[in-house]
Amino acid sequence: MPHPTHDEAAAAHGAATTPHDDLKSAVRHRVDGHRDDLVALSRRIHGHPETAFTEHRAAAWCAEALAAAGFEVDSPAYGLDTAFSAAIGSGPRTVAIVCEYDALPGLGHACGHNLIAAAGIGAALGLAPFADELGLRVRVLGTPAEERGAGKALMLDAGAFDGVDAAMMVHPCPFEMSDFRSFALGTLSVTYTGRTAHPSLNPHEGRNAADALTVAQVALGLLRQHLPPQWRVHGITTEAGTSPNAVPARATASYELRALAAEDLTELRSRVEDCFRAGALAAGCDVTLERPEPDYLDFRGDPALIELWTRNARALGRPEPVERPPFACTDMGNVSHAVPSIHPVLDISGGACGPHEPEFAEAALSPAGERALLDGATAMAWTAVDCARAAADTSGR
Repeated sequence: MPHPTHDEAAAAHGAATTPHDDLKSAVRHRVDGHRDDLVALSRRIHGHPETAFTEHRAAAWCAEALAAAGFEVDSPAYGLDTAFSAAIGSGPRTVAIVCEYDALPGLGHACGHNLIAAAGIGAALGLAPFADELGLRVRVLGTPAEERGAGKALMLDAGAFDGVDAAMMVHPCPFEMSDFRSFALGTLSVTYTGRTAHPSLNPHEGRNAADALTVAQVALGLLRQHLPPQWRVHGITTEAGTSPNAVPARATASYELRALAAEDLTELRSRVEDCFRAGALAAGCDVTLERPEPDYLDFRGDPALIELWTRNARALGRPEPVERPPFACTDMGNVSHAVPSIHPVLDISGGACGPHEPEFAEAALSPAGERALLDGATAMAWTAVDCARAAADTSGR
């Protein structure tokens, strides 16, 4: 489906062309002028998948594209080897455009982060020549480890979003949403330590760490009946002995906890940890409970930004957004608790497959995926323009 021109979109909405429209048309022209380079960047990242905190090539490629366009680039940044920060413009209002580029272990870019990175770069390149005119400082943040590690939470704590008035990113999906919502997510690493013994000679002297984990799993199964419908507890056993002729002295597990809001996650974690402590008590073992990464907070979109995004996405001919309950988790949720934010999702598969499925990695290279890349870049840039103009009108500038 060909893109409507901006004039056609304005006419369809009964709007006259204004200097504001002319500026947005120029921004789109800049994004379209980088089309080949943006698609090539997306495909290059897709072809060289790098998992959490190892995204050296992807971060470098994004940073190089921005440096070539005149951005001031800091890389690495905020204490993370694969994070970067780039900025252009000297206006009083700062818009942060967020790039993700980590891949999934064993699945490559089955979450489409190659498209997220390229769309973020595209939005920044579209805005760059007009930043001062708009009174904007455009900050681009390369954020590693979204799939595992909560890179944005770490960067937020390190000051990456200080002074930011609005933050935005887009994400590919099997449907279209403007008002994205997510679960809060917590992780838990469990280690039981018991005492080994021979299972027939002296089993009474053993303390079975695998039994402790089994008791905990039974307790969790019973707990689930009494949890609110949208609270989730799921995990895997990662170690439970190495030989059947020895009482296991060590057992480990990795669990995830999901709740609708960060406040609920605190209660859920307490109840789940009690189940693991019960296993230790029953089996006579010691247990260590660790939080391997920061909690991912629930995403809370800013209504005014969502409205601007929705209008711009419609002008580009994107599908009508649907409403869905929370279905995923993202460390962009942490950002949204501190800074007005949006995280719209763009349909690239028509519902045929979804994130974390092998087929979605193919969709991230498809024509629909690459259209979403360019539409996402343009709509983010337009939303930044609208934000800047609204701020200027409010201040009387």
